[in-house]
Amino acid sequence: MVRLAIDFENQSREWWDNGGQDLWDSIIEGFENNAVLLDESLAESWIAHAKQIPGWDNGHPYSPNPVVLQAVDDDEVL
Repeated sequence: MVRLAIDFENQSREWWDNGGQDLWDSIIEGFENNAVLLDESLAESWIAHAKQIPGWDNGHPYSPNPVVLQAVDDDEVL
């Protein structure tokens, strides 16, 4: 399992306004609004699709993308 989470340090709205919000909404159904746990292959497929939306890499160097892929620790309570 991995986590997709909104990177709030990325201030660009371009990706969200160009279809990213709809893509995000399609994956978070039933979860809190800023993160979701997924199987790694599904998360990677989602990221590949997200990269196709204009604005994906318009953030600062320390926060280039609006959504990040994070590892989930084995001992983390899910």
